[in-house]
Amino acid sequence: MYRYSFQSRLGARLLTLLLAGSIAGGLIGCEDATQEDTKPEPTAPGEVRSDKQRVANPDVAQSARDALVAGNTEFALDLYKKIAEEDKNLFYSPFSISEALAMTYAGARGETASQMAETLHFNSKQGLVHPAFNWLDAHLMDLGETPVLEDSSPFELAVANSIWGQIDYAFETNFLDTLALNYGAGLNTLDFAAAPEQSRQTINGWVEAQTNDRIKDLIPEQMITTDTKMVLTNAIFFKASWLNPFQEEMTIEGDFTRRDGSTVSAQMMRQTTGFMHAQMDGFQAVSLPYDGGDVSMLVILPEDIEAFEAELDADTLADTVAAMESTTVHLTLPKFEYTLPLTLSEVLPELGMPLAFSDNADFSGMSTTSQLRIAEVVHKAFVAVDESGTEAAAATAVIMEDTAAPVDPIEFKADKPFIFMIRANQTGSLLFVGRVSDPSASN
Repeated sequence: MYRYSFQSRLGARLLTLLLAGSIAGGLIGCEDATQEDTKPEPTAPGEVRSDKQRVANPDVAQSARDALVAGNTEFALDLYKKIAEEDKNLFYSPFSISEALAMTYAGARGETASQMAETLHFNSKQGLVHPAFNWLDAHLMDLGETPVLEDSSPFELAVANSIWGQIDYAFETNFLDTLALNYGAGLNTLDFAAAPEQSRQTINGWVEAQTNDRIKDLIPEQMITTDTKMVLTNAIFFKASWLNPFQEEMTIEGDFTRRDGSTVSAQMMRQTTGFMHAQMDGFQAVSLPYDGGDVSMLVILPEDIEAFEAELDADTLADTVAAMESTTVHLTLPKFEYTLPLTLSEVLPELGMPLAFSDNADFSGMSTTSQLRIAEVVHKAFVAVDESGTEAAAATAVIMEDTAAPVDPIEFKADKPFIFMIRANQTGSLLFVGRVSDPSASN
């Protein structure tokens, strides 16, 4: 039995910089943190860190837990509609994006904080948001501990947070405390002003390490500048075996019909097994559990994907899950693997938080040395689905700068565009969301 827990700590020194290392296999902090206000002091060259330990067992009311998951789901689907307009494969981790922006939200004040809360569907009371994320991290790290099948690969789910700040720049004590208590993240100092490219490579190297080298070059060239003051990063890595694996000898070459009516050849996996299935108005859905039973992939196959996407919301998702019943399904699903980069500096303002990207942004909770704004939010996600299971990884960086049941089997043949979501079953948290428009494409 494998158990993977959350850990975030300082890693090894690289040249004059520090890499933050956070990988599955550690333990959440061994003691609840004290609440005394202590000024953060450097504890190692290149590190500024609150001396508070991450709260190991956050006391979070069920209402706050439910509100966080519901809000994250609403944001995930709001974002989906914004990025789904182009006819291409999609894949992203709404959890990673939400958590990176939650860390940013900890430093937001005034109308900037209000816009972020409304757009991200966060509680306007920050004191309820950050402990809830801490609880959700801990819950996710306890998933999938007991595989059923002997041949299953160990279940892996690792989440890591890290903050990168300009050396000698003054950050607020309360901000650093909030991130230490709730996200396990210390502040690793880099010299963006003197070495922006070297700083970019350092952060990208950390992301690669946290995602088993699946997410490379998260931050593109030229995006880190001499004006950069802080970068907040979140990385998530997921790997799991199907509870009902496909047999490789059953996989055949088949046609997949794209949205424009053209076809491409794809490796189509097949099996006839008992699954949770729902037949809804205009679409059907099937849930594919991963070994361990705590996480599953929800595959949604619409008759008209454009019409379905226009109406997709949290209620549609909840109604679909509630309508599912166990039945025998003759399932056909293509193998696919691709990586998708996203930049969100235009999408997020359109969703309702333009102030955070403007010269009038208020992130005085981070620092009062100078006025900060979000320069860019970049995200990159990788997914691979085959006969044995799924591997997925994603990372997000927020870059801050100075202002400026029937008798016969049900046929479920995913040979046309479909949507899929990797969900934590108990809470309904969406870890990843994607759309396959062309399984033969690599992006």
